Amino acid sequence: MELTALSQAERQFIERYGAAGFRVSGVLYRGAILVFPDRTLEWATAAVTPEGLAPVVAHGGVELLLIGLGRRMAPVATALRNSLRASGIALEAMDTGAACRTYNVLAGEDRRVAAALLPPV
Repeated sequence: MELTALSQAERQFIERYGAAGFRVSGVLYRGAILVFPDRTLEWATAAVTPEGLAPVVAHGGVELLLIGLGRRMAPVATALRNSLRASGIALEAMDTGAACRTYNVLAGEDRRVAAALLPPV
């Protein structure tokens, strides 16, 4: 699905997502990714666990993490929520399309947001 790109050169914006991956600020990524306002990383483990999301905590400055869980939303373990909350990060889980759209809106508002995205397969 094509998303309208927002124009803030120094910010990462999700332009496209699909089963094959993502296009973020003009760069194509295959597979799962972590998107921060200042950079995008391949999410090698793609594990929705405290260990798998350690790069989000290590990045610092994130207040809200959006997790795109593919085509459908699923519950997230309470232990994960508590682990992130202890680091000052709120968690919202949703389908990947909703996570991409929500990330773009919040990043456009200069919010301290990150997204952990699994391709919608």
